[in-house]
Amino acid sequence: MQGAPAFFMGTIVSGPGASYPFRMNIRTPPVRSREPVKVALARQPLGILGTALTARRNLLELIPQIATRQPIVSGKTGVRFHMVMDPPTLRHILKDRVEDYPKSNVTKLILEPAIGDSLFIAEGAQWRWQRRAVAPAFALRHVEALGPVMTAAAEASSRRLAGARGPVDLFAETVAATFEVISDVTLSGDRAFDREAVHGAIDSYIAQTAKVSLLDVMGLPGWIPRPGRIFSRSDLGRMKSVADRAINARAASPRVEGAPDLLDLLLDAADPETGRAMTRDELRDNLLTFIVAGHETTALTLAWALYLCAFDPDIQDRAAAEAQAALGDRAATAADMPRLPLIQRIVSEALRLYPPAAFLSRTAQVLDRLCGREVLPGDTVMLPIYALHRHHLLWDRPDAFDPDRFLTAPDRYAYLPFGAGPRICIGASFALHEAVIILATLLARFRFSAIPGRNPQPRMILTLRPHGGVWLKVAPR
Repeated sequence: MQGAPAFFMGTIVSGPGASYPFRMNIRTPPVRSREPVKVALARQPLGILGTALTARRNLLELIPQIATRQPIVSGKTGVRFHMVMDPPTLRHILKDRVEDYPKSNVTKLILEPAIGDSLFIAEGAQWRWQRRAVAPAFALRHVEALGPVMTAAAEASSRRLAGARGPVDLFAETVAATFEVISDVTLSGDRAFDREAVHGAIDSYIAQTAKVSLLDVMGLPGWIPRPGRIFSRSDLGRMKSVADRAINARAASPRVEGAPDLLDLLLDAADPETGRAMTRDELRDNLLTFIVAGHETTALTLAWALYLCAFDPDIQDRAAAEAQAALGDRAATAADMPRLPLIQRIVSEALRLYPPAAFLSRTAQVLDRLCGREVLPGDTVMLPIYALHRHHLLWDRPDAFDPDRFLTAPDRYAYLPFGAGPRICIGASFALHEAVIILATLLARFRFSAIPGRNPQPRMILTLRPHGGVWLKVAPR
């Protein structure tokens, strides 16, 4: 999700060493005088202490502004780094030479204590067999079979909003809705699973443990303890204990009714090539991975999408009309997806402007050249998705909210909300279905209006969250 924010200690070198495709989606829409909120990218070096303090506040503020106009930016702190914003080179890293660019050491230092050597962290053969074993659980037929859970969550969210008085923090609401979905599709609402305990541990982990350490910035080895991560062990232990109890309860008393949930599918999962099944530790770590990633990504997408709809009432009204025509007075279902193209484009545009995984990081394993620049083994290769999605040579009016830019498909490696290549997010289809179902239901029933002077602030620690919440006025349509 993130990597060493090792910028601005020494000289920054940008370069024209790549050939960009033509700028995409060039049209002549009406020019708006305003743009939705964005991160103030760095304009000057920060020094080692400034880098560490800024990274703990908002990792994205370390991205140099020139990264939105150059294919590559390089520099050095404790380690050499290269920030890559060139689509063909990103394909090289994420697809053609994926084995040569594993997840960065800092990513592993931050996430391994929480989710172990799970699908998200594992590399090489360990990753391949887990991916083969888990893939059937995320087949489209299973995603669509879980659609009723998403519809029920949309209905529950509608009831809460209908009863609200005064402004509503839509981020808190979307977190509640998506955590309800992920816990139900993962464990069928099993009472052995303590939602509040797990959700509290996740929040505590993101708030403290996932913050970049000064030792990370300096590129010091992982065996040197990071104090903030030591203090989090009790929270992590409680989270894992809750998951272990849920797994043991299900193994002792399997469900006999209803469609299989994710835990059922994981308990039955096996590598089709070798027959290898997951150990209990591997099962727990993957279960926690899907719970954390499964609700966080969609909650953020929905919260930012609702903020953008409030920002542009004309687009909101178009989307509401589309949803009402497709749904009438009922909630959306998976079958409605083809009849909600504008709402799908709004979700895509929210993921472009505010990608949950806005910063990826890899560690080069071999000598290579990226955009004509030499890359040495051990160099950190950063993929600032936030800068890529707002790049002036790839997108027309890159900071504007314009869902209709997705009437034409973007370059595959210029738009990476879920990554790309063999390690693309396995739950991408699930997240998109859930976001569209909930967003369509809410837009059909409610009008969301901005509150002057109360804009969310995009800040990234582990994911790109709206700092301060997404406070909007909510009224029935």
